[in-house]
Amino acid sequence: MPRLISGLMAVFLVLFASAGHAAGYRIQVGDTLKVEVLEDPLLNRTVLVLPDGSVNFPSLGAVRARGKTAIAVQDEISKGLGAVFASMPTVYVSVVHVRDVLPSSVRPDPDNIYVMGEVKQPGLIKSEKPISVLQAIAQAGGFTRFAATKRVELHRIDTTSQSEQVYYFDYKNKRGISGGFRLRAGDVISVPERKLFE
Repeated sequence: MPRLISGLMAVFLVLFASAGHAAGYRIQVGDTLKVEVLEDPLLNRTVLVLPDGSVNFPSLGAVRARGKTAIAVQDEISKGLGAVFASMPTVYVSVVHVRDVLPSSVRPDPDNIYVMGEVKQPGLIKSEKPISVLQAIAQAGGFTRFAATKRVELHRIDTTSQSEQVYYFDYKNKRGISGGFRLRAGDVISVPERKLFE
């Protein structure tokens, strides 16, 4: 019996120390956060921390996340939604994936394509074969109900001039580049949030 109690105490101390460490973790670019709103499950989503250090959230737009703890981001989202809800909503934010840290001598996979914004599973997409804009969006789980499907952007870096080119894809009206437009390594698809009367 004393061994069982001492064993349980050891497990408790390990879990307590891990929880304390996780609570102090500072969010970085490339991390994936899970946001849950108790009062409105339709707002629940997984979001990617964008290169500018922010995450996109309905009704709030860009919310600063880089360098903050999950609890700090949670409080900011809760306060921001307080203006929309009748009372302050209960929000939970957790880090579900930490960005992969590679040594400087290791180059990332050149076939990586990124999808961010209002898709169900934003983040990195790997494909051994060339894929299209629509295939990448489908691999990211498709559009959320907040997606501005008329204003999807494809960001591509020109390797010779190192300048960024932006292509527009209007999924709803079939304008701009087509859904079959082939993606290249390093392309980023950005799906913005739909405006109020859009």
